[in-house]
Amino acid sequence: MSDQDASGPGNVDEEVFLAFARNFQYIADNLRRLQAPEESEVRDLVAEHVGSEPADLIPVGEDVPSVDKPNFQLAMDRLVGDDPDSTIIGLSPEVSHFSEFSFSALLAGRFYGPGRPQPPVYRAHPVAPNQTLRCLVNGIWLLHFEDHPVVVCMAGREHGHPFGNGQGIAIEVFSISEEVSAAVLERIGQLRHDLNVYRGQVLAFAFDEYGGSGLTFWERPSTTADDVILPPGVLESISRHAIGIGQQADRLLAAGQHLKRGLLLYGPPGTGKTHTVNYLLNAMQDRTAVVLQGSSVGALGYAAAIVRSLSPAMLVIEDIDIIATERGHYGEPGHPLLFNLLNEMDGLNPTDDVLFVLTTNHPQILEPALKARPGRIDHAVEIPLPGDTERRQLLLHYLGSSATGLSNIGHVVERTHGVTASFTKELVRRANLAAIERSPHAETAISDHDMTVALDELLESASDVAQAAFGLGADTPNEQMFHGPGEHF
Repeated sequence: MSDQDASGPGNVDEEVFLAFARNFQYIADNLRRLQAPEESEVRDLVAEHVGSEPADLIPVGEDVPSVDKPNFQLAMDRLVGDDPDSTIIGLSPEVSHFSEFSFSALLAGRFYGPGRPQPPVYRAHPVAPNQTLRCLVNGIWLLHFEDHPVVVCMAGREHGHPFGNGQGIAIEVFSISEEVSAAVLERIGQLRHDLNVYRGQVLAFAFDEYGGSGLTFWERPSTTADDVILPPGVLESISRHAIGIGQQADRLLAAGQHLKRGLLLYGPPGTGKTHTVNYLLNAMQDRTAVVLQGSSVGALGYAAAIVRSLSPAMLVIEDIDIIATERGHYGEPGHPLLFNLLNEMDGLNPTDDVLFVLTTNHPQILEPALKARPGRIDHAVEIPLPGDTERRQLLLHYLGSSATGLSNIGHVVERTHGVTASFTKELVRRANLAAIERSPHAETAISDHDMTVALDELLESASDVAQAAFGLGADTPNEQMFHGPGEHF
């Protein structure tokens, strides 16, 4: 060490500093071990229940994502209901923060953290729109399974499964027999599946500010076929593929046909792709659906696991081009999630009634391995810009009773050539606003003047961004994107 390195209050000998850091870490790691362990009460309760030393018990366990906690709670409620002598021991929520925590360590006297029994602590978990279920945070169930005393343990795992706020839950079953422990764990898994709160729901993934994800429940859309205005035959084609196959599942399987299928909806922004998806969600009320949008596509693996296990099911991925751009396009090697998606589609059994619905504004850049192989995308349908007939229908649909004040719908249809369905919806909203401003103290129908004011504002005064959003100045219709609308791959 040079004189320069050793001089001055701001200089530190590196070897001395590292030695101090190692010693400090050793002291921190072993400080709790100087204290008496707290877990003897839990160990005594378990020993009394099973009639032997807890160290003799054989554990069988698994980790599951924390979003599955409601299903685990329902499974345990069922098991507890079958055993009136069962007992629940609560544990501190803090045990999840200790990396050395395990139930084996707790029962064997090797855990020196907060291991004393306490009253059970519950937290509410969503199980449906506007509905929650009280779920035990951390705890131990003492119960009997087919006359065998068993111990079921559950605790959060801070760095467990990658979904559900970056955490998971650890489940362990202890008994004097490995076969009994395995049978109990299998029974819990079957009950988690049978009582699954996600079955028949519309689900989406949401991310918090820390990057963790969790499931949210959506109200099932109320969109009907009458609300979806498309060129003749388009909605019928979509329904036949998406809905019809499910309705005829038994007969198709008897004929040796598979049920898994993929549907691609493509077209310019604002033409009604999401609206069409909402119709499908409403038309198949009993079908579990998971919707991935934007960054939530990162939860693809778990979303696919849900639809696989809860068939009949539907997985919607909006703007699929985010992850499925053709490999080599713009010099990119291909998004890792694209390979996950292809594997999920290929990995389904032919008898799985699972529907993949993908949407895109840019089908021409999609990976050919996705769109050009049967069994992945079986049916692609263009959702085009509305023609004259569709624009008239859209106007009348959104105007409703307000249309009585208009004398020349045809003029509006003519002026809106080339716009999207979303443009028409916004046009009617602005026309309603013009009518309200014209007659602020009384209800009044939209007049031709109100419609002209709204049209002028949208067509002539809107910014470039707004015009792009509503499809103004759009290029030629999307027939050029594929060889033809409704093409099969």
